[in-house]
Amino acid sequence: MTIAFSFQTKMGLQNRGQLKTFIGSIFKKEKKKAGSVSYVFCTDDYLLRINRDYLKHDYFTDIITFDLSQPGTGIIDAEIYISIDTVRDNANRFNTTIKNELHRVIFHGILHLCGYKDKTAKDQALMTKMEEHYLNDYNKRST
Repeated sequence: MTIAFSFQTKMGLQNRGQLKTFIGSIFKKEKKKAGSVSYVFCTDDYLLRINRDYLKHDYFTDIITFDLSQPGTGIIDAEIYISIDTVRDNANRFNTTIKNELHRVIFHGILHLCGYKDKTAKDQALMTKMEEHYLNDYNKRST
């Protein structure tokens, strides 16, 4: 398993090794096998271009997850793009810290790769429950 972080914008991401280990533990708990997962932290404009070019959506978002897994292998490979601008805005909107919101979004991408959806109200409720579960677990471990 390889978890990589790259940055198209300036930002701080603390405890990267611990975060990578925790991401690996989510895959294990969800009974999935991770191959290579690359996170790209970027601006709103950068992510909007990706959203327009690849998904034909013309709106800002906090995250786009591309599942690049080869069918039949059982190994998850992916690229996950996260807009730091939207993460900051959402942290203010939801009255949480940027760090908490960033980790929530990081785990959200992994949960999508593990099969969780968020298109219906029922799916959104389960996704939010799982985000909270892993966010609380991570915060307990990192204190």
